[in-house]
Amino acid sequence: MSRHVPAGPVTTSRRGSFWVGVSDRVNGPLGTVLCGPMFVEWEAPAEPAAHPPWVLVHGGGGQGTDYLTTPDGRLGWSRLLVEQGHTVYVVDRPGHGRSPHNPDVLGPMGPQLGAQALRPIFVPPPDGPDSNPWAGLHTQWPGGREPGDPIYDQWLAPSGPMLADWTRMHALEQARLAELLDLVGPAVLVTHSAAGPGTFLAADARPDQVAALIAIETLGPPFAKRPEMGLDLAWGLSCAPLTYDPPAETPEDLHTGPPRRLPNLSQFPIAVLTGEASMFRLFDHELVAFLEQAGCDVELVQLAERGVHGNAHGIMLERNHADALAVLTRWAAERLRS
Repeated sequence: MSRHVPAGPVTTSRRGSFWVGVSDRVNGPLGTVLCGPMFVEWEAPAEPAAHPPWVLVHGGGGQGTDYLTTPDGRLGWSRLLVEQGHTVYVVDRPGHGRSPHNPDVLGPMGPQLGAQALRPIFVPPPDGPDSNPWAGLHTQWPGGREPGDPIYDQWLAPSGPMLADWTRMHALEQARLAELLDLVGPAVLVTHSAAGPGTFLAADARPDQVAALIAIETLGPPFAKRPEMGLDLAWGLSCAPLTYDPPAETPEDLHTGPPRRLPNLSQFPIAVLTGEASMFRLFDHELVAFLEQAGCDVELVQLAERGVHGNAHGIMLERNHADALAVLTRWAAERLRS
């Protein structure tokens, strides 16, 4: 059978799509235009189980397709979740995929991360400048590791740039995801990589609509600065303001006085998840420590400690992605029961 028609039993489901952010309008040179609408694709089993839906937020310069299929043609996490009885919402963050980028409204895009820049993140070699202390453990990439390999090229094809203005990007993602949560929450909110800041901001804005938050290989560590990319996580987890207690009027306030709490993010369980061979292990504990100090109910979930080995950054794309997803669903089920 073609790899584009996966083998296995047929699953009956309902599916559709809609947009959020459609009331945010501005006047353009040729009339009224929308300001960063976000596309949402949903799928539900014929008989959904009685548990919260899952909202899947793609990372970096990717698209919602990261969750639909793997580069080698297997069912992605969204389809697997539907087979397990979950209702799933997959987004294309503003300016990505089916969510159009209007530079007159959203501003310019930054430079796209090419194959060479992505190598240490997704396909780290066992040695050399692009390696990390655990890169030799990376066994689950589904294809070759260089452009020209057909599976590698399928992975690289949907990649694109991100907005150059990180603060604008984070605030926009907060608004769009918060609107989605108002429609479908409480939900299990799953975020990956550079989508982490906007997702934390959305959860901060709508804590009552978040059943649990799973942060996979999230951009960090807290207060990270990458001048060459224009990145400054001045508010700890994000470039845009978060809710702190005592309140912080400016980012500088976070570095004076007693440690501040994150009262909204402390209202639901959080998992910080990393792969065994990932460079993100260099700072995953720093993110957990920051959230713990801020009063959050957070747990570091390292896949290798749960029996899932060989993963780098693209966990939902790799050969054992179903095993990794099982770790997420078990964690969510256990925490929601408690």
